[in-house]
Amino acid sequence: MSVLRKLLTHGPGLIKRLPQAWRVYRRAGWRGVDWEMRRRTRPQNDYGRWVQTYDMLDDAACQRIRAQVDAMVAPPRISVLMPCYNPDPRWLRAAVASVQAQLYPHWELCIADDASPDPAVREALQQMAAADARIRLVLRERNGHISEASNSALDAVTAPWIALMDHDDLLPADALFEVARCIEAHPQARLIYSDEDKVDDAGVRSDPYFKPDWNPDLFRSHNMFSHLGVLHTGLVREVGGFRKGLEGSQDWDLVLRCVERVEPAQIVHIPRVLYHWRIHAQSTASSMDAKPYAVVAGERALNEHLARTGVRGQAEHVGIGYRVRYALPDVPPKVSIIIPTRNAQALVRQCIHSIERRSSYPDWEILLVDNGSDDPAAVASFAQLAQNNPRIRVLRDDRPFNYSALNNAAAAQAQGQVLALVNNDIEVLSSDWLEEMVSLALQPGVGAVGARLWFPNRTLQHAGVLLGPGGLAAHANRGLPRGLNGYAGRAALLQGFSAVTAACLVVRKALYDQVGGLDEDVFAVAYNDVDFCLRLREAGYRNIWTPYAELIHHESATRGTDVKAQPSERFERERTAMFARWQSLIDHDPAYNPNLRLDAEDMGLAWPPRRPAP
Repeated sequence: MSVLRKLLTHGPGLIKRLPQAWRVYRRAGWRGVDWEMRRRTRPQNDYGRWVQTYDMLDDAACQRIRAQVDAMVAPPRISVLMPCYNPDPRWLRAAVASVQAQLYPHWELCIADDASPDPAVREALQQMAAADARIRLVLRERNGHISEASNSALDAVTAPWIALMDHDDLLPADALFEVARCIEAHPQARLIYSDEDKVDDAGVRSDPYFKPDWNPDLFRSHNMFSHLGVLHTGLVREVGGFRKGLEGSQDWDLVLRCVERVEPAQIVHIPRVLYHWRIHAQSTASSMDAKPYAVVAGERALNEHLARTGVRGQAEHVGIGYRVRYALPDVPPKVSIIIPTRNAQALVRQCIHSIERRSSYPDWEILLVDNGSDDPAAVASFAQLAQNNPRIRVLRDDRPFNYSALNNAAAAQAQGQVLALVNNDIEVLSSDWLEEMVSLALQPGVGAVGARLWFPNRTLQHAGVLLGPGGLAAHANRGLPRGLNGYAGRAALLQGFSAVTAACLVVRKALYDQVGGLDEDVFAVAYNDVDFCLRLREAGYRNIWTPYAELIHHESATRGTDVKAQPSERFERERTAMFARWQSLIDHDPAYNPNLRLDAEDMGLAWPPRRPAP
């Protein structure tokens, strides 16, 4: 009925969305349609109003920008690189005009026309170049496709920085100023990228992508660098420019090769929309179906990147992006699955039976930590589980409930090289959940790995932990119906998060020991998993969430009475400790974006954004 009410209330405005609603229905049913309609009709998600309120330059802002440019001691020069092939001359002129309208004057526009068959295109280019000395025009005699055209434009570059731009897109007036300011603030930077959105023929902006800070695992899932992408000219030339044969994914391939030559700290994100993709039938802003060859090129670019970096894995396109399947060692390591419980006989049997019957991983043990169970039937059931399967051990621990201490004690007795912390209310869905999580946990530089957890009604329970929402931490896209991909596809793409939940968490035992396990002194019950992940991050490791390990989480189905004693006092004490230890990360989660809201988990728009006004 809620869908019907939305149709009656917003009917005229929603009619044009019927094809999209049908696609959503096919993937996620009426629940998905209702979710999307509620999200799109919510006043807080009115992007047009958000733009008018927070992302428009008035005269005073323009004057401030010009004054800051005048005050720059050594303003960097930036070359806008624009390969061109047969665009609509209207869009081409608008693209060039958006560069000419930049408030930052230290730029050149290097255009290479790839033998466009429409004479109006070449005529427009020659007119614009003749009227503006800052436009450096290369007219190619033969069509060589976008990689060769991009290299022709690259040959014309004289500036130390390159900004990539398509021939029909638009830059906001402050785009190059924000880039220059970033270069000035981060002299170590070699790669810079911004947020982006889309624009139609009427100039209406939509579909913003507010990105996280540098996130290598998300970058391997889709080209989050994309636009506005700015690269150091020397680095681009060092890696050989654009590669022929990677057309359609030539920019992604270029950045993949550049990333291999720099440190993560040299890749900087500007959390502002500095690029507008034009929406039309032939653009990838409309759909990847517009360039099916780009999918094949993307797979090749990613697989060759893996080979160059010595990573054993295989990339494949999965519709919304790419999936890298990382290879396990020839002899997979033993995994010690730690499951704390108190009583909860039915849940425990369901959890363990699902692991036994549905898991295809060859080498595991279960350490069932019995925290003072006083139900004789449960105690007998646990003993029977261990008797029936020699890979199951029951560890009795009668101390007062302390989730961190229970896991730490079990970890000390674990025989595996890899630990899996699993709640007693977890139920396995995907048979290869351990293969997926362990293969990721074994990658160099990876700390904790989290899984995609569903509520029993198949709405999303866990897809990574965001710092900030809910006042401290929350689960991204919580409640999202199965079949939907979430904001910018982030509920369906492998990526990095600052933290993941220990309801199902995999980590190398050596790393668990290195950082001292869960903090049983400070975080007995709440936030121990978040704190653990942040300590791994502090030690130089990145935490990953994967959508390809899927389990059901019957969340909080059981709690001991000792947990309920004075919960608010304990909870507030642990919450206060989190702020004391991690305030800076809570204020700025690198896996989130200051333009996205803190008062909900759907990654909607922030009112206002947590960044200075333009």
